[in-house]
Amino acid sequence: MEENLLSSVRSVVFKQSDSLEETCTKIEGYDFNAGVDYSKLLKSMVSTGFQASNLGDAIHVVNQMLDWRLSYETPAEDCSEDERDEEYRKSVKCKLFLGFTSNLISSGVRDTVRYLAEHRMVDVVVTTAGGIEEDLIKCLAATYKGDFYLSGAHLRSKGLNRIGNLLVPNENYCKFEDWIIPIFDQMLKEQNSENVLWTPSKVIARLGKEINDESSYLYWAYKNNIPVFCPGLTDGSLGDMLYFHSFRNPGLIIDIVQDIRAMNGEAINANPRKTGMIILGGGMPKHHICNANMMRNGADYAVFINTAQEFDGSDSGARPDEAVSWGKIRGSAQTVKVHCDATIAFPLLVAETFAAKMNKRL
Repeated sequence: MEENLLSSVRSVVFKQSDSLEETCTKIEGYDFNAGVDYSKLLKSMVSTGFQASNLGDAIHVVNQMLDWRLSYETPAEDCSEDERDEEYRKSVKCKLFLGFTSNLISSGVRDTVRYLAEHRMVDVVVTTAGGIEEDLIKCLAATYKGDFYLSGAHLRSKGLNRIGNLLVPNENYCKFEDWIIPIFDQMLKEQNSENVLWTPSKVIARLGKEINDESSYLYWAYKNNIPVFCPGLTDGSLGDMLYFHSFRNPGLIIDIVQDIRAMNGEAINANPRKTGMIILGGGMPKHHICNANMMRNGADYAVFINTAQEFDGSDSGARPDEAVSWGKIRGSAQTVKVHCDATIAFPLLVAETFAAKMNKRL
């Protein structure tokens, strides 16, 4: 009786396992006895587990975006003669959409974004108003490291604005006003005398031209003809400046309808290219890129990096699979979400993808 009971218990506790040898990655970390090799350390992330593995998967997906060529696909029956040419097919690459929130431009990630724009490594950028103005303001005055726990009332008395553990003197925004208002005056003049139709992306390109500073990602986006979209252009200091300008010199019009046509067109007209999305943070940039790709029946690759959770139903926290249900990402797409502060994950990802490939070419 006892033997039968013991045998029954053992069969439950020590249930026979399916073999994972051929189907799963063995978990093991980096061996520092081999010395410090940062590339090998980053490659080891995929087998480390938890969010390190998600970062390793993200590196793999981004490298797939960068490596893809149209020549890897079978020509469609109705494709043009050009699309059948093998050399042409080898030259057609995946179209990359990069989105990020303003806090990342306030941080040092701005320099990572600038690197990508400088070397024309992305095709379309979407950000918030803060992601525009913070880049420009940093060309005029510095942002400083502070602390998450500094007293808001004390900082206010000193004219200091806190962004997490970053500090921005209020004087920076005064310098921004002095710089940008004359540009708005000139834009209004061109609108009235030359019938220029301003859109948010045209305004952003003009500001990138005017700042004329190689530390600015907007300067490089302008120089390399990379469109930068911002559907919420007025939601920040830029909006404050437009508000003030509307009293001092009224009449400037910025047309958002032309930009939604242009943004959706970037996705729709990508064919026969595949499209990939790299989105840092959530909110408007995340949705704007995903929604544009819905117009082409979804993106082919997607990497999300943010700390938001999905349990409140927010789009910011949604995993890629939710976007699949809307047709914003294809069911066959390669996707991953990294639950991590993008200031940690994104520079590491760029190091082992964009930068690594650039260094191989040099």
